Amino acid sequence: MTSPLVRRALPEDVADLEVLEDQARRGIEQARGGKRLLELVEPREGKWFSAGVVVLVALIDDVPLGYLVMTEGDVAVIESVFVHPEAREVGCGDALLGAARAIATSSGSRRLEATALPGDRETKNLYERASITAKAITVSVDLSDPSS
Repeated sequence: MTSPLVRRALPEDVADLEVLEDQARRGIEQARGGKRLLELVEPREGKWFSAGVVVLVALIDDVPLGYLVMTEGDVAVIESVFVHPEAREVGCGDALLGAARAIATSSGSRRLEATALPGDRETKNLYERASITAKAITVSVDLSDPSS
């Protein structure tokens, strides 16, 4: 199998990125805490390129199979990372995180942060392989839901 290639996304990648983002959001919606995360992270809907935002795409044989969106700054923040389920376990996620870390380091960021949903062991494992470990856990309750 070919190793994944990671590069910055190009305007011609937008259609593929939006298909991948739709798949990611549908998966998140079903996860514990997913609805809240989707409230905080709006769909990009054509707004993939802006100042201070890095969008990376992972490809195998020129087919986009994953993406990562990161804001740059003193603290670089991975806003989203997704790899198509059929392309997991071949290194796309690790390659995306490696490239993000290199970009954050070279741009002078002092820290790299990301969010994983509770119970999302795959994402937690991905981050932990890149030495991105939990520093705080946010807990919440929906006060508009009488059952909570």
